[in-house]
Amino acid sequence: MPIRRRAAICAPLAAPLILLPARLRAQDAFPARPITVLSGYAPGGVTDITSRAVAERMGRELGVPLVVENRAGAATAVANTAAAQARPDGYTLLMGTSTLAINPALQPGLTPKDPMRDLAPIGMVFRTAFVLHVHPSVPAGSTAELIAWCKANPGKLNFGSSGTGAVNHLAQALFARRAGIEVTHVPYKGGAPALLDLRAGRIQAMFQAVLEALPSLKDGGTRGLAISSAEGSALLPDLPPVAAALPGFDVVFWQGLFAPAGTPAPLIGRLEAALAAATADSDLRARLAASGVALTTGDAAALRQVLADETAMWGALIRETGIRAE
Repeated sequence: MPIRRRAAICAPLAAPLILLPARLRAQDAFPARPITVLSGYAPGGVTDITSRAVAERMGRELGVPLVVENRAGAATAVANTAAAQARPDGYTLLMGTSTLAINPALQPGLTPKDPMRDLAPIGMVFRTAFVLHVHPSVPAGSTAELIAWCKANPGKLNFGSSGTGAVNHLAQALFARRAGIEVTHVPYKGGAPALLDLRAGRIQAMFQAVLEALPSLKDGGTRGLAISSAEGSALLPDLPPVAAALPGFDVVFWQGLFAPAGTPAPLIGRLEAALAAATADSDLRARLAASGVALTTGDAAALRQVLADETAMWGALIRETGIRAE
């Protein structure tokens, strides 16, 4: 009888010792099946092309396919929310973008309301700059000259964007605020119709993705003045950064890889290493550079810092200027 009692007492204590190695073995075996990568954009664009290229390279590193699933809608909130609510097991990831830093202030009704809390950063994927270009009729050959002209003609410059709250709109709003100028914002439904009106002179200036602006710059339909990123652009090496006239100005569209909050650290580490290998791949970097995409090798801490900094920056700008979603 005493022997049976000792066995009964010991059994509950032994159970965690049996279960813990099983959990560790499951993490050691990760990944054991394909991984889904959610994207908030429609197929075919630069974001989608980059997502698929990086996912394919990560899959080779991890030994399982990474399948990109497009879930466009609600300013990327459909994909963002699905990722935040997924099981934190490493098998559902998110190619998140600058909208994660913009939506909480611009559209506070969208979810996740707090991406810093609801998503776990894995690493940076890319940064892509905008070119500040103008209609040839604008009497300015540099950022400083454009600012001077705007100060002498307040409100007369029609500044286009691909939509209210888009990163290139916020770039324009930040530019105007820091330069101390007044311009008229003209939002469009996408960059293509805005570029048509810029070439026609119906608007006079715009921050536009480098790849979208290149044909117009080459045929003289528009004139480039500067690059929005602090480091400039390899595709337009002759254009200085806006920061040469406005120190500290650094605006890009970025993309990073996230997992649901609560994903175990060993799984994040495994994914982070695979992503770092993909973004450091020289062949992949060269292939995407031709599309105006600069792959960025940055770990989870770097992505977390980018999200924190831009959430603060865009939140302050949106509140101070009263920008509202259409």
